[in-house]
Amino acid sequence: MIEFRIDRRSGVATYLQIVQQTKQALRLGLLEPGDKLPTAREVVEATAINPNTVLKAYRELEREGLAEGRRGLGTFVRGTLGGDSADHRALRAELRAELAAWTERARAGGLEKDDLAALFASVLDEHFEKAGQQKTDQQQGDPS
Repeated sequence: MIEFRIDRRSGVATYLQIVQQTKQALRLGLLEPGDKLPTAREVVEATAINPNTVLKAYRELEREGLAEGRRGLGTFVRGTLGGDSADHRALRAELRAELAAWTERARAGGLEKDDLAALFASVLDEHFEKAGQQKTDQQQGDPS
């Protein structure tokens, strides 16, 4: 079962942290359709947040089609993210191992966590913006 960690200094709303952590667990295959999310009471006991915050997060997940509440039973995962095929799972495992090695190399070289986060974000932005621009160009018939 997922255990939520709340960072009160992050500047991110608490309910959004729960939503984001749930989505991350879905993308990593740690949660699958049918899995039960912790009850609001369990989350409150573990994190000392207001139960309405948990319920707000679960409503957001329901609105996005990722979870469903079942009266008297709890809230369950309904959807998936990040591809659910065996190929996707194998690719994620392979990339995770490569990223772990890359991270270890960067740490050994003296880079800090924030340095790596900035570097990784810039590469993601560069590649996904480029891919998005190419898709737009193709849709508009620009061959360049």
